[in-house]
Order: sequence, then structure tokens, then C-alpha cells
Amino acid sequence: MIKVFIRTFINPLSEFFNDSRAIGISLLASTVLSLLITNTFGGNLYTAFWKTGINIDCTFIHLPHTLVHWINDGLMTLFFFLVGMEIKRELLHGELSSTKQALLPAAAALGGMLVPAFIYLLFNFQNAFIGGWGIPTATDIAFSLGVASLLGKKVPLSLKIFLTALAIIDDLGAILVIALFYGEMVHWMYLFSAIFTAIFIYLINIITRKFGFVQILLGIVLWYFTYNSGIHPTISGVVFAFLVPIKYLATYENKIHHQVYFIILPLFALANTAIIFPGKGIEILNNSMPIGIMLALSIGKPIGITIASWILVKSKMSALPNGTNWSQMIGAGLLAGIGFTMSIFIATLAFSSEASIDTAKIAILLSSFFSMIAGYSWLYFSDNQLRRKKHY
Repeated sequence: MIKVFIRTFINPLSEFFNDSRAIGISLLASTVLSLLITNTFGGNLYTAFWKTGINIDCTFIHLPHTLVHWINDGLMTLFFFLVGMEIKRELLHGELSSTKQALLPAAAALGGMLVPAFIYLLFNFQNAFIGGWGIPTATDIAFSLGVASLLGKKVPLSLKIFLTALAIIDDLGAILVIALFYGEMVHWMYLFSAIFTAIFIYLINIITRKFGFVQILLGIVLWYFTYNSGIHPTISGVVFAFLVPIKYLATYENKIHHQVYFIILPLFALANTAIIFPGKGIEILNNSMPIGIMLALSIGKPIGITIASWILVKSKMSALPNGTNWSQMIGAGLLAGIGFTMSIFIATLAFSSEASIDTAKIAILLSSFFSMIAGYSWLYFSDNQLRRKKHY
């Protein structure tokens, strides 16, 4: 009986959670569910739930004060911790471990950040929305790779590796953007305390040659000091990740991978896409901020990535990934236009008005959906054309 239960329910679930497409599917399902609940029944109750106050009655401890803030400032630190470990691993032993390997995706990622930021600023340079320029610079690694995986062998492995490296570098760029441009007024005592804590963790690593319970406790202290320093607390997750010794990277990545991608990110999607569509409908998108976001993600990303890659290849500083052509590179650029997690995260930091944040989120969702369809279709038909040419 137990074996039948395992075969019927547990094995399919295990296969799903280990499928590279599962992360994108769970994020998409969470988003659709959140939007349906918010805009059909009990929308006001649902949005109010995420704003539930969580107050700790202590005058000298300052912590996030609502459920959505705990998710964005607390739980998402674990997401950044995982991303930080992935970046460190790739820098040490992976696709970014040598200059030659890293050059093409690094240049593509830079182009994929600068061009969207420029397009957004063209529409918003002299208005109150100028601070949103960082929103379209991000790529959602889970969604972009999830869509690429849906295409199976139609996308060469080398192109998936390129897209992975590009998205990782893009994440690093987004982290720097958040750290440098989307913090609050710096409280130096807390900042120095955070720096001292990081140094202390590093020294403990050297002395003990182990990484465990003590460092994790100090990591929580690091998060607290960073949270109160005025720098966004999720940056502490990246700092802590870079303090993890090389031999422990795989262990901690495996420990939190499923919790981050199948609990924290869906929670983030549920909480941050609780958007009640206004009665005016599509009219809210008829201003410079959402137009700038949509054009920057949908068009700016593929243009920036393709042009930067073309310059590097034509100057013979790098070469296209094995077995790929320029049409497939454009398709990868279109998939990189899926902003979602990082873009929504930056939107919550860029604007103070709830109406502006919701408008930005709607623009991100629409442009990300467009990029999914466009990227999938482009790569699907590019592969078909390539096969026909080989056949003839």
C-alpha cells in the first residue's frame, strides 16, 4: 500500500520539483492565482492580509512591520543568499571562472542592462518616475530558463549555458543597483556593525575551518544590522553567501534550493502581485512610466544583448556559443526580457506611492508575458527553419 502511494503521489511530485521547468511553472501559477483572487472574490481582504501588521513590542529592536515586508526584507534575503552562492560557484569553477568564458555573457548582460535603462530614461528623464530606471535592467533566471527548457532540444545546450551565465551576471548587476541606488539614508553605526560582523564571520571561518550554526547565527545578526543601516537587507544575503567556504557551497545550495524556489518565491509572487486592476483598465498604462518599462524589457533587453554580443564577436574578442546562430541569440535576448522577480522587487523600492508600484507591476507582468511568448515562438521557429535548411 505504501509503495503504491509513493508511486502514485510522491514520485511524480519529486520529478516535478527536480524539473528545471517547475520553478517557472510554480511562479506563473502563483501569479495567476494571486491576480484571480484579488480581482474576483475577496480582493480587499486578500490585499489587506499581506499588509497585516506584525509588531514586536520592543523599543530597541527595529524589524519589518508587515507580512509583505517580512517576505520582501526577510525571506527574500534567503533568495539572495542562494543567488550569491550560485554567483560565487560560477566565478570559481563555472561559466564565469575564466575571462574568455565570462566575456560574452558579461558583455551581453551589460548591454541588456544599459539599453533598457536608457530607453526607460528617454520616457521618464524629467518626471517623478525617473527613479524607476532600475526596474527593466533585471532578468528573471527562473522564468527565462524555464521557458528555454520547455523547448527541449530546440535550444542548444550551449545557448542555455550562455543564458544562465547572462542571467547570473544580470542578477549580480541588479544586486549592485539595489545596493547603490535603492537604499535609504545610511545609518553609519549599523553599517559599521554589519561590516564588523562580516569580518568576524570570515575570521571564524579561518580559525575553525568549519561553517555551521555559529556562522548562521551571526548571519542573522548581519541581516539585522544591514536592515537598520539603510542599505537594503537582502544585500546581507549576498555578503553572507560570499563568506561561505568553497567546500560548503554545494551543501548549502542543496539545503535551501527547494525551499527558496518552491516556498519563498511563490510567497513573494502571491504577496507582490496582489494587484486590484483599476476601473480604468488599460488606460493606467497610458503614461510614460509603464510604457518605459514595457518597451525597455520587451525591446531594450534583446537589442542590448544582441548588439553587445555582436560587437564582441565581430571584434573577435569572443565567439558565439557552439552550435548557435544569431537568430537563436536574439531569441535568448527576448527571453531575457522576462523581468518578473527582480523587476517587481526593484519596483517596490523605486516608488513610494502604492498606485505607482501597482502600475509598474502590471507593466512588468505584461512585458514579461510578452517576452515569454515572443522568446518561445522565436526560438521554436528559428529551430524549424534551421532544420529545413539542413534537410535541403
